[in-house]
Amino acid sequence: MVNQTYTADVLVVGGGTGGTAAAIQAARRGAKTILVSEFPWLGGMLTSAGVSAPDGNELEAFQTGLWGAFLRELQHRQPGGLDNCWVSFFSYDPRIGAQIFADWVQELPNLLWITGQVPLEVFRQGNCLTGVRFADFTVKAKVTLDATELGDLLALAQVPLRWGWELQSEWREPSAPAKLDNITQRYPVQAPTWVVIMQDFGEAIAPEIPAAPHDDPSQFAGAWDDYGAEQFLNYGRLPGGLFMINWPIRGNDYGKGLGRLIQTEETRREFLQECRWHSQNFARFIQNQVGRRYGLAPNIFPHSPSLPFSLSPSLSPSLHSSFALHPYYRESRRLVGLTTVREQDILPMAGGIVASLNEDAIAIGNYPNDHHYPGVEFQVSPKSILWGGRRTGTPFTIPYRCLIPTETDGLLVCEKNISVSHIASGATRLQPVVMGIGQAAGMAAAICIELNLSPRNLPVRVLQEALLKDKYAAAAIIPLLNMLPNFPDWLHWQLYYLDNPELYSVNGNCPFSSPPQSYYIDGDRVTLRKTSSFQGIFYRIAEQDYKFTITAPSKYKGQTWQIVTLRSHIHEQLQTFCEQQLLTIWGRINHALNCLIVENLST
Repeated sequence: MVNQTYTADVLVVGGGTGGTAAAIQAARRGAKTILVSEFPWLGGMLTSAGVSAPDGNELEAFQTGLWGAFLRELQHRQPGGLDNCWVSFFSYDPRIGAQIFADWVQELPNLLWITGQVPLEVFRQGNCLTGVRFADFTVKAKVTLDATELGDLLALAQVPLRWGWELQSEWREPSAPAKLDNITQRYPVQAPTWVVIMQDFGEAIAPEIPAAPHDDPSQFAGAWDDYGAEQFLNYGRLPGGLFMINWPIRGNDYGKGLGRLIQTEETRREFLQECRWHSQNFARFIQNQVGRRYGLAPNIFPHSPSLPFSLSPSLSPSLHSSFALHPYYRESRRLVGLTTVREQDILPMAGGIVASLNEDAIAIGNYPNDHHYPGVEFQVSPKSILWGGRRTGTPFTIPYRCLIPTETDGLLVCEKNISVSHIASGATRLQPVVMGIGQAAGMAAAICIELNLSPRNLPVRVLQEALLKDKYAAAAIIPLLNMLPNFPDWLHWQLYYLDNPELYSVNGNCPFSSPPQSYYIDGDRVTLRKTSSFQGIFYRIAEQDYKFTITAPSKYKGQTWQIVTLRSHIHEQLQTFCEQQLLTIWGRINHALNCLIVENLST
């Protein structure tokens, strides 16, 4: 492979969440694709960064495309299911997630995956990017996608980019600062977290976690005082007695000298070493506070030869594998694109619960705007709604034009490096959104090959219909809260609002459509997933706050649980029930979330 030159239709640089989705989609569409990743696992935030309790797009209406396919495959492969923690409705062993992506890639003969490489140089012909050089080889491609964690390809190609905050004078974003201050200077971007996986060793005594350099237990004091130790651990509980440690309150977010990430290789190496030490010391603090029953989980992540620093000799090789392969980066260099997603674009419309549609929408998000600056509570304009018995985020769309550079041809972005403001990036950075962006970018690149067009000249309606009609993993474009992807009218209403965006309702609903027949057997509602049946009494505590006291089965008799749902028609039914009405519920109990997740019900 040394000094070899490869040719491809599509080159994806970076094997994170967006890059993995982009490469799979481009290859499934038929493009000859090369995926070059730095790490031996694909999936980024979802796997190699260890955040295997993803946030956002949790409603079943938004479980479409590769994101929905990934969830269904996890449900099939993960023993014990995905209801394990309270920060997410989906938590899983990251090894299973990585295997899913590896399997999908290996099924595609026109997709070549090369690991352990980072981009070193880009090639151009005039204004068009034509290839990338790596340490051992070069790839020439018609369309290249920057899927790196920190927008490294943008910097190499000297494509106009952003790093840091924009003032309110830039776009009049309501939460942007009026002037630079101590927070903006101290934290130019959101703090990353080096996730570590801990384990409950039960009756055994876990190996002692040694101190890393700069250990100062006082910096973690009070980390879970408002929660208690058990609830703190259940935040990121995974199957098999594992715990994802990704804690923002006096925890393992690390933000000292963030500018070092983009200065030089040496300064990035310094930051990464300190970030990893910080998580080791937080894990040591946890063990010292809650006891030696808890320790580092061995043999979770593979060894990565690309780590830019030496590993701590105080840890055995099996315990080094407790740490993710790289940090969970919440923010990147950001493209200056044909359009920029601003805070106003992700906030609800006046009098509504959904954001305005982008006519060139290609992906959906719904996470609340969440910013991480250690020791600082930074408030942004609220973008959340009450729905399904809980609070969730305002649905919004990602425009295709924010993936396209203002001038450079032959290049798309598909990670946290889209053209987005610093403020709005707190909602666009989440795993399901980035996966949808990656799928759209991969589809766009493949269609550009088919039609011999540059990405900027691709008719967006062609891309939108290709995503909606993809035979492997059709992806929603329009956020329709009451239209599940397996409803018979799903495609009709997606196309209807693409043709008539002015008719999109402020409540995010389309005209009522009944659930598909597959939800009924002999007149009784049943679930498509493994659930249990519960009889009991319904109570309405407040708006979108429901309780359910179980009368049967006897195992749960007398217990009262909060009830929530991710299904639109159940959400509608819950609003109609009378106080103390008798119900039969089919659902799943999530003990960490302390709720009963309703999939179907009857009176």
